[in-house]
Amino acid sequence: MWNASLVTTFFLTGLPHATTLDTTLFGLFLLIYVLTVLGNLLILLVIRVDSNLHTPMYYFLTNLSFIDMWFSTVTVPKMLMTLIMSSGGGAISFHSCVAQLYFFHFLGSTECFLYTVMSYDRYLAISYPLRYSSMMSGRTCAFLAAGTWLIGSLHSALQTTLTFRLPYCGPNQIQHYFCDAPPILKLACADTSVNEMVIFVNIGVVASGCFLLIVLSYVSIVCSILRIRTSEGRHRAFQTCASHCIVVLCFFVPCVFIYLRPDSKDAVDGVVAVFYTVLTPLLNPAVYTLRNKEVKRALLKLKGKFDHFQTE
Repeated sequence: MWNASLVTTFFLTGLPHATTLDTTLFGLFLLIYVLTVLGNLLILLVIRVDSNLHTPMYYFLTNLSFIDMWFSTVTVPKMLMTLIMSSGGGAISFHSCVAQLYFFHFLGSTECFLYTVMSYDRYLAISYPLRYSSMMSGRTCAFLAAGTWLIGSLHSALQTTLTFRLPYCGPNQIQHYFCDAPPILKLACADTSVNEMVIFVNIGVVASGCFLLIVLSYVSIVCSILRIRTSEGRHRAFQTCASHCIVVLCFFVPCVFIYLRPDSKDAVDGVVAVFYTVLTPLLNPAVYTLRNKEVKRALLKLKGKFDHFQTE
């Protein structure tokens, strides 16, 4: 990294919008952020206290909820500051920008790998129900989860190092609401073609590879579902798969749109990024857990314990 960089502070322009909408957008995104954090914390608490939910599927869901909570925290609070403060809200120091980019890609790529692992888990559960417990043992779950975090950290370290090893000595206005590689590279005082190619190939391989594995898993799951004899069982399984696919698409499609296009448009990218940085972390608790009967029973049981505690 270049210590001699002349830029010590960047300025985030935020989402493209009319200034009259500042208060409205601030209130909307603040509400979404609070619901995201509370929803994921609730899922973590319920799975923690209910022993019936100590299964591989919910083990991966705890990882997903933890990631979503912090993934949203990496970007949304700074966006809120940019919206509510007329001056200085978009300022971010050079080192804070480095940290934000690292944790954004770390958590984002880890979530990408985790979606793949979760689809594999559902494939084993539906296609091999009798052998599922032995195939997805506690050690296997821990190994798969640890692998997603490790590979995610290495992936992010590569992106961050390549981005900030360049000198930044001129413009410091980032056309985005958080520090991301494509808009930052436009400010570099050096040739960025190699960086852009590595980002394109690296993120392209990760995103397309994970998405392909998820698609293959769900194709196998659908084939297994079609062999279910009861129509009720097939309907319930299809409904679950459809919900999961919606969340996966909300995460992967915007990523592909932003990082794998030859011509990047800052304003469009900023709006599209909202889908996987703000909305997807909010959707995950509802889609993966709150619609689940086991989780609903656990929530009612937890509510009963809380009510009993209050009456004592």
